[in-house]
Amino acid sequence: MKFLNTVIESMAVALPDEVLTTTVIEERLAPLYARLKLPEGRLALMTGIRERRIWPPGTRPSDASAKAGRAVLARSALGADQVQLFMHSAVCRDMLEPATASFAHRKIGLPATAQIFDVSNACLGFLNAMTVAAGMIESGQIECALVVSGENGGPLVENTLQTLLAKPWTRKEIKPFFANLTIGSGAVAAVLCHRRLAPEGHRLVGGCARAATAHSELCQGDNHGAEALAMQTDSEALLVAGVQLARETWHDFCAETDMDADRCDRFICHQVGSTHRRKLYEALGLDLAKDFSTFETLGNTGSVALPSTMALATEAGAITRGDKVGLLGIGSGLNCLMLAVEW
Repeated sequence: MKFLNTVIESMAVALPDEVLTTTVIEERLAPLYARLKLPEGRLALMTGIRERRIWPPGTRPSDASAKAGRAVLARSALGADQVQLFMHSAVCRDMLEPATASFAHRKIGLPATAQIFDVSNACLGFLNAMTVAAGMIESGQIECALVVSGENGGPLVENTLQTLLAKPWTRKEIKPFFANLTIGSGAVAAVLCHRRLAPEGHRLVGGCARAATAHSELCQGDNHGAEALAMQTDSEALLVAGVQLARETWHDFCAETDMDADRCDRFICHQVGSTHRRKLYEALGLDLAKDFSTFETLGNTGSVALPSTMALATEAGAITRGDKVGLLGIGSGLNCLMLAVEW
């Protein structure tokens, strides 16, 4: 896919105030660690994640999305009345019906003339929504879109802790729950528009996607009771299959966008942890010095992870005007989507 007229006009991140450290998680799991003779510090050592954020109890995904949406409109030179397309793109949703976008649309105060719907594709939802918006902008259907995502991983972490302490699990039995303890919470939003509305905007160049759905059972999550979430992941198999899919997608991405390891100034990958990042960069032959990460302090925030990391990189000055940025997205399913941005 290639885009000629679509730019990212502005981005904003909204994060919870409450910090949950990996140390506190391991302290709660002390009985399990002691019985299975697991070394203290195992979680941080294997993932590089020191802490993550947690929304207050009762926070809905639409609350988080709306917070980021209001923040990006406060930064934007475009008004809420100019938004013609609004998408909520998180894994987490308020309920099955209506679309979570309906609740966030009202909370942000967007016009009744905006088309609204949810886009959900595990951790790729936000990137997918960007391509949907870009396609509609390029075709002339709309000129301005607002994409949001609000992930609330707190219920998943809490449910996992309770589950792990509820019965005498073996080392093998706890493995599918390990990835749950890396999850964090956050929200992100972006205004995308036709370049004539924002001549100084950051151009979305294009990208490509690939699917490897033979691996769709490696990571599965669902609701588990009124306020709880459940997920089980074969982390080792998911890593191997994910890196292979990324390698195949990278080849297509370079051909489609005329970018490669040398032409890209910065890479932002999905924020899973240190092992995933190292394996991915080694497989693609990328310079780790060009990476910018947030998993150390935010954990894996699902569909929020990659776009919020890009936004935070710009705030930190790690991405500056003229930089060519490769967005290396991957999500359970398996699906991979890589996008190129000229900042």
